[in-house]
Amino acid sequence: MPNNNIDLTSINIPDEQQRLMTTARTAHARRAGRTLYHGDGLRQTMVALLHGTELAEHESPLEAFFHVLQGEVVIHGDNRQWQIAAGQLLPVPPERHSVTALKDSVITLTVLRDVTVYRS
Repeated sequence: MPNNNIDLTSINIPDEQQRLMTTARTAHARRAGRTLYHGDGLRQTMVALLHGTELAEHESPLEAFFHVLQGEVVIHGDNRQWQIAAGQLLPVPPERHSVTALKDSVITLTVLRDVTVYRS
C-alpha cells in the first residue's frame, strides 16, 4: 500500500552539488554523499568525488544508472570500462565495478531497490 504521507520537498541541485563538493574537500575519504530520495522501490543518491578518488569495486544493484552532473568519471567493469562526463547518463554495468573520478566530479546514482513493490 502506498504511503501518501511522504514529505515532498524540492532539492536545489546546484546548491547540493556545491555543499557536497565542499564537504568532500575536507573529508579524509575525499568524497561526500547524500541520499536525495528514498522511496518504496527507488533511491537516488548524490556523490561528490575529488579527482583521483575511487569507489572500490562492489556488486551491481539489480537496475540502476549513473548521471554525471559535474566532472568526469570512469567506471571499471569486468575487463571493460566506460568514461562518462558531465551531462551523460550510463546504466550501471551488470557486474562488479568500481568508479574513479578523473576530475572533481558530482554524480547521481539512481537505484531500483525492490522490483516486487507495485503501486496501484
